[in-house]
Amino acid sequence: MTRPLSMDIRARLISAVAGGMSRRSAAKRFKVAASTAIKWVDQWERTGALEPRPQGGDHRSHHLEAHAEEILGLIEARRDITLAEIAEHLEREHGVKVAQSTVWRLLDRHGMTFKKNRARQRAAAS
Repeated sequence: MTRPLSMDIRARLISAVAGGMSRRSAAKRFKVAASTAIKWVDQWERTGALEPRPQGGDHRSHHLEAHAEEILGLIEARRDITLAEIAEHLEREHGVKVAQSTVWRLLDRHGMTFKKNRARQRAAAS
């Protein structure tokens, strides 16, 4: 991911648009994409802020925390349940559609990092 452009160029572009220049003309003048200029001006008009929004990080896993107790209960009831089965359960019962990786991150946050594999299952059966 690239770094945000400087605050100086953002401020100059906003000043140019506030002074009457179109967003696309300002984008050409400051050598940024028209879509970038449009987004910057929209953000400035909505919030009054020029600062770039935070980049990166996990923005969706926290939605799953509301179902953490239920998910951990599913695992307790059935130790061999898969991530796909947990995701299917959430969609079927709650209408929450999540990727298996999202379920995995929730389990990892709760210290459930046991990796299931066939060799370990065979050893446990012996």
